[in-house]
Amino acid sequence: MTTFDNREKSFEHGFAIGSELAFKARARRNQMIGLWAGEKLGMDPAAADAYASELVALDLKPEADDVVFERIAEDFAKAGVAQSHHQIRRNMMQMQIEAERQVRESV
Repeated sequence: MTTFDNREKSFEHGFAIGSELAFKARARRNQMIGLWAGEKLGMDPAAADAYASELVALDLKPEADDVVFERIAEDFAKAGVAQSHHQIRRNMMQMQIEAERQVRESV
């Protein structure tokens, strides 16, 4: 193998690891935001956990962040929970940062 081949394999390996960590962080973020939203919706812990799991499953769809946001915003509107779109997005962003930190520490 040439040096170029070694670099290419190294880059591909690094990209795969980075993609896996990003996926794990998004899943963890969706779990966290789901538990937060479940609490705001007045769900008991078991229902909030089930709700959070539904949000994790939404991450498999295209534009996952928008799908998760829209689901929470719609559920809040139906339940009369007073949270602005900005507050929901801000919480998603803060939980993404925390989830990335947790995933990095677990490696």
